[in-house]
Amino acid sequence: MAARSPAGIPQGEEAFTLVAVDTGVIDEVSKALADAIGTDELGGSLTLLGASAVLSGVVDNIPYVATMAPITSDLVHNMGGGSDHVMWWALALGADLGGNATAIGASANVVVLGIAERNRQPITFWQFTKYGLIVTVVTVTISLGYVWLRYFALG
Repeated sequence: MAARSPAGIPQGEEAFTLVAVDTGVIDEVSKALADAIGTDELGGSLTLLGASAVLSGVVDNIPYVATMAPITSDLVHNMGGGSDHVMWWALALGADLGGNATAIGASANVVVLGIAERNRQPITFWQFTKYGLIVTVVTVTISLGYVWLRYFALG
């Protein structure tokens, strides 16, 4: 959970997510994506998976998913889908696997860097990223293939 002030006011990424929802930014982004994607489930899901992977590498994946969940819900609704719709899987796979790209992509990565440093085996941001990007490219590529095969080729 994101940090809160002593008065309980959200700070950091949690505050960003709340502001984005309250100001209508999420609604505007949702409408723009719905217009761009339409009912193209294949293009929409592969784009969401790829974009989520990239964005989760630079933004912690928890607030990213919290921000994208209402947008994904709108997209799924516009496509006539339910809770098991491919768009939800695209968001989950992209955000999860993209978080492996950099040290700041996932909370667990930050914890690992702290443990490594405490044990006198520091890992720099760029050392982590050098390997993290390779892992992310491979796993996201496999996931793109899986989504295509599972939801579109084999239906």
